[in-house]
Amino acid sequence: ISSKIFRKEIMSLVETDWLENNKDKVKIIDCSWHMPQTKRNGFEEYKTQHIPESIFFDLDDNSDKNTNLPHMLVNKNEWEKIVSKMGIKNEDMIIIYDNSDVVSSCRCWFNFIYYGHDPKLVHVLNGGLKKWLEEKRKVTNNLSKVMKSDYKSFENQELVKNKDSINQNIETQNFRVVDARSKERFEGKVPEPREGLKSGNIKNSVCIPFGSCLNQDRTFRNKQELEKIFQSSLKNLNDKNIVFSCGSGVTACVLALAYSLINDKYRPCIYDGSWAEYGLI
Repeated sequence: ISSKIFRKEIMSLVETDWLENNKDKVKIIDCSWHMPQTKRNGFEEYKTQHIPESIFFDLDDNSDKNTNLPHMLVNKNEWEKIVSKMGIKNEDMIIIYDNSDVVSSCRCWFNFIYYGHDPKLVHVLNGGLKKWLEEKRKVTNNLSKVMKSDYKSFENQELVKNKDSINQNIETQNFRVVDARSKERFEGKVPEPREGLKSGNIKNSVCIPFGSCLNQDRTFRNKQELEKIFQSSLKNLNDKNIVFSCGSGVTACVLALAYSLINDKYRPCIYDGSWAEYGLI
């Protein structure tokens, strides 16, 4: 399927009607993940209802198990195993959705780009399962049969920052750090939801709460509105040296996707450890 069929302004997003008409030409991933305090289980919900033919991607399970930090990226070989088991091939167009308040599909979108999938072939469903259901589109509880593939990847290591590079940047200011957490958490006015973390933020970072980029129905705001939101914290919307951070590396990717909608030269860059690492007491 040619990505030329996409209008330029929705490079990272597809709409529900487009997906309904092209379901058989793409691989669909359900990446629903919920904050621990919500007591919701993405996989259990997926087994009850999901978009037909979608495959579940478990954000916790498909993260590095050798660290206490949440959602850290796995190594290249591990990623190849994960994606091959999902039956996804390198040339597949992928549409990712979720049923989550934190728009976790954006993290999966970032992961695929980080591991070398063609960014033009990786998209998030605008509005996710919530919008799909509101429009009374078809869902199922049938689990699709998957034919294993032989997926190959390479790591775009420049798309991830670690704690050392974040600390170094406080002096050099080579890139701008934008935090996706709420203003209250960023300013240290409320305790962090994860235990063992201090309150506050990375020195010289700015805050754009990820929710400000979304409409009430969890679709992304339009380009003009997004430009206004980013302009209030970033002077130059053509800046490519932007690194997004958050609590655990999930909502940072919501901002990265939102920014890619207004700056099509931007390649998503994330501080993978985010505040879960930086705020450790």
